[in-house]
Amino acid sequence: MNTINGKVWKFGDHVDTDQIIPAERLTSQNNDKLGTFLFEKVRPGFPEMVSKGDMIVAGKNFGCGSSREHAPRSLMQAGIVCVVAESFARIFYRNSINIGLILVECKIEADEGDILSVDVDNGKIINETSKKSWSFPEYPPYIKELIASGGLMARLKGGK
Repeated sequence: MNTINGKVWKFGDHVDTDQIIPAERLTSQNNDKLGTFLFEKVRPGFPEMVSKGDMIVAGKNFGCGSSREHAPRSLMQAGIVCVVAESFARIFYRNSINIGLILVECKIEADEGDILSVDVDNGKIINETSKKSWSFPEYPPYIKELIASGGLMARLKGGK
């Protein structure tokens, strides 16, 4: 996994799965374009602003609400590679790990547009813009393996 770097998009507390992707977009014909609907009701035009490798920094309880895998999948399809939040809804956390989206539970200070460096292997975040840093608990080895493989299904199929 090593270190990932990306631009910050800032969100607050209690971002629920309906905000991430509206329920009416969860049809089978949309499975390959979920990222195009990301935050469409709360931040119209957001998918067009995101670049591959960007990150979200949020507050408490990110991913609360309905337990749908579509929410983390839409983040990944839009180009988001990591979400750093003070806390996550447990089912969102597990769904994300299952598909290979990196989540880091840590309260940090970052403004929209800042550049973060997240060292998943060593549990360290550096805000390259402000030069502040934070530590977080490392993933257990089996979670690191799941993420490195691209998620649970990819691991079962032999990895990336």
